[in-house]
Amino acid sequence: MSYALEAREILRHYGHVEALRGCNFTVKAGEVTALIGDNGAGKSTLVRILSGTEQPNGGEILVEGKPVVFDSPAAARDAGIETVFQDLALCPHLNAVQNMYLGREVPRKGFMGKLGFMDYDAMRVGSENAFRDLGATVRSLSANVGSMSGGQRQSIAVARSAAWASKVLFFDEPTAALGVVQKKNVLDLVRRVRDKGIGVVFISHSMPEVLDIADRVQVMRRGRTIADYKASETNLEELVGAMTGRLDEVSN
Repeated sequence: MSYALEAREILRHYGHVEALRGCNFTVKAGEVTALIGDNGAGKSTLVRILSGTEQPNGGEILVEGKPVVFDSPAAARDAGIETVFQDLALCPHLNAVQNMYLGREVPRKGFMGKLGFMDYDAMRVGSENAFRDLGATVRSLSANVGSMSGGQRQSIAVARSAAWASKVLFFDEPTAALGVVQKKNVLDLVRRVRDKGIGVVFISHSMPEVLDIADRVQVMRRGRTIADYKASETNLEELVGAMTGRLDEVSN
């Protein structure tokens, strides 16, 4: 089977500390894969490697069955991999349109473009289309995002990443510090991204949210992926037991 994204036997160490010890991980197109594990399990390290922020000490990464090397975040983005980090990576002094096209600005055609002038109208239309495709509501496209609520900023970060992701989109704790209504809106956005045929990786400590949103759940512990469940065939007790190692103790 060809996965949208696959990690095989990934190794990462920091001096004598082994963060990843032969970690395997897979993402299917049009599916939400939850990645869970206790603190220190290696989730963040794996995400940084698969988003090009860090490089592994060993192992292999494949996109649609073809080996790739992500030696920078730009290389991962070029391969269709985008990430919505916890801090959202938005510039608070810029508006929604400017944040949507940050680093991907559209130059004007002709001589004005050569002088460095941007086509703001084209970027505004592109932003409106991106928000409409996801059903995201943004209070104002011209207001600085620093003046917006956490839910509004989250919508902009998700829409930006979804607009550029063609293969896989990582969500790192996307509902942390959000209210009940805002959390529901973000989960709805995740589903819409999945329904576009993009593979979604949902990283969260909230087991009820994981069981609600995920199609599959992969569990990490001590630098390895130790379980892969269908979300419809597992439960909270089994997931917590896999995370903590309690299932191993029971089986022994």
